[in-house]
Amino acid sequence: MIQSPLLLITVCWYYSSLPIVSSFQSLIPNISFPSSKTTYGAIELEDQLLAAIESNGKDNRLDNSDEISSLVLQLENSPKSIPQPAIAPQLYGRWRLLQTTNANTASPIQRKAVDTTKFDIFQDIVFAENDDIDNDTKRLLVKQVVKFSDTSELCVDALASTSAYPLEELTTDRQRDGKILGLNILGVSLIGEEAEEDSERPDSRVRFVFDEGRFDFGGFTLPYPVPFRSPLFRDAVKGWIDVTYLSDRIRISRGNKGTTFILKKEEY
Repeated sequence: MIQSPLLLITVCWYYSSLPIVSSFQSLIPNISFPSSKTTYGAIELEDQLLAAIESNGKDNRLDNSDEISSLVLQLENSPKSIPQPAIAPQLYGRWRLLQTTNANTASPIQRKAVDTTKFDIFQDIVFAENDDIDNDTKRLLVKQVVKFSDTSELCVDALASTSAYPLEELTTDRQRDGKILGLNILGVSLIGEEAEEDSERPDSRVRFVFDEGRFDFGGFTLPYPVPFRSPLFRDAVKGWIDVTYLSDRIRISRGNKGTTFILKKEEY
């Protein structure tokens, strides 16, 4: 047994200098642990984005400042976004709209609803309540909700499709841009090559087709004045959102009409 510390150090140095030991050491991977700095960087960017939106004011929900646009791009390029966001569990639930670009390609009804900044707007990504719990039969919904008051709202439901919950109707993308007699009535969509998915962002697209809508005034309901299920309009009411950034509290999406949405997760 080696008793002297000096002798122990000498022996260890001798054996570490042998070729066989050096070769063995080269096989041991250099293990490094991820720094929390990059994670904090994403959180810090989210905090800055929320502060910039608040500073911009709710009345300017459509007016994206250069600061907001820059922060959106930084988050979209962040490696800390949840991967495959369209099928990630964090996607499901209620999201409050904080900021959006009011693209001229949006439908007049959509622009008016978003422009009315005194109303809260939500997007719920949920499963149809009357469906079976079996994953093979679950129907994914994207619900657009405009809250006029605690008891009054407009709710427009869209059937949704992802790789996890595919919908046969949405296996093909829309074929036309949506103009009717050259007019922007239901919104103008990107189509063809402009609408292709980003291959570097797998499973980031949620396809949808609007299916029904209704106004609810404290239990008194009125249908939404668009015949979503009519064969004449069915292609025109198809769309998609690409989730370009997702975390537990912030989602950034870009829609088929060129609109960018910034949303914050809400309790549901």
